[in-house]
Amino acid sequence: MEKVLTKNIQPDLPYVDVKAYEATGGYQGLRKALGMTPAEVVEVVKQSNLRGRGGAGFPTGMKWSFVPMGADAPRPKYLVANADEMEPGTFKDRLLMEGDPHQLVEGMAVAAYAIQADVAYIFLRGEYLFSAERLRRAIAEAYENHYLGKNILGSGYSLEMYIHLSAGRYMCGEETGLLNALEGKRANPRTKPPYPQVSGLFGKPTIVQNVETLCNVPHIVKNGADWFKSLSYTQDGGTKIYGASGKVKRPGLWELPMGTTIREILEVHAGGMQDGVRFRGLLPGGASTDFLVEEHLDVKMDFTEVAKVGSRMGTGTMIILDNQTCPVGMVRNLEHFFAQESCGWCTPCWSGLNWAEKALTALEEGQGQPADLEHLSFICNLCAPGNTFCALAPGAVEPLQSALKYFREDFDRHIAEKRCPWSSQ
Repeated sequence: MEKVLTKNIQPDLPYVDVKAYEATGGYQGLRKALGMTPAEVVEVVKQSNLRGRGGAGFPTGMKWSFVPMGADAPRPKYLVANADEMEPGTFKDRLLMEGDPHQLVEGMAVAAYAIQADVAYIFLRGEYLFSAERLRRAIAEAYENHYLGKNILGSGYSLEMYIHLSAGRYMCGEETGLLNALEGKRANPRTKPPYPQVSGLFGKPTIVQNVETLCNVPHIVKNGADWFKSLSYTQDGGTKIYGASGKVKRPGLWELPMGTTIREILEVHAGGMQDGVRFRGLLPGGASTDFLVEEHLDVKMDFTEVAKVGSRMGTGTMIILDNQTCPVGMVRNLEHFFAQESCGWCTPCWSGLNWAEKALTALEEGQGQPADLEHLSFICNLCAPGNTFCALAPGAVEPLQSALKYFREDFDRHIAEKRCPWSSQ
């Protein structure tokens, strides 16, 4: 028996207005938070074991605890929802914003109160026009009902909230690149330290948090840390929105207990592979994660267990590779995206990713040489964590390095046959 109701989230859900949201318990988390001290709100989120749902998995309450508090803290302070969501294969935040925008507004209000932020921004992917429309409506309703603005619900706490449409670069989803873009600058990453919690937007204390993460916050405050932890199969608290795309029978998204196995997500909720198609592998958390293969299907999808087998849960939205798709071509497509989206700030990223794309293109066109595989392995090491300014390049080579590990025979066939073996299929 499942611990929570599973639901396939549809993109055409009707708008949930403030009255409908209140009727299902909406804004009760905010009301309860306003009766607590900010430190108490931070503590309950910390005890819940909520970890960031944007991919990194950093403990949310701990992140908030780094923000300077008290009368001497720099002001204003900011909360920013990272709603840029340009990770290939990831579409969970869009459906949260379209399907239940007040949940994000409430989550931001609670989080902002916990760090005593004065201003909140939703940094939204520029192409998400429908999300923007629904969020604007929800924010307006929240102001009308005194959930935002001056002296919220008579508590003495005030918060202004705005939507900022992104210019549309993958780098805008990186925390400090996002802050530069929000300031009207080029979306290059910043040196850390100082970290945004101390010196972020306009040099003031700032928390940047993923949309799905923030949507969990009001439920945690309303129902308690133990309740949230009880929803999970593992030490990572709560539920997770998992997804699957590719040649499965039912691509989509499902809210399931954290730690649900890959096999259950793939075979039960996504319906298994389409008829006549066999499973070969998957990227477990969007494009910037390492491939997993059939031997990993019983791994629990959480931050700890997926890391043990050499990948990352990332966003929890799986991209499925089948036996009718060329893994070399799939990886070339991904490296093209990452090379194009590099901000050019550091050499391993802008140079290495471009060279990786060129080598993979040569393999696809039947011009590859054995030395190309050594070159690709060198680029993976060049772009490893600690060698670049931010996490873009290390993430970009994760599908490449794991494809070389699990699908090496496919690379070798491209060289031996001087063509893509899938080109005639």
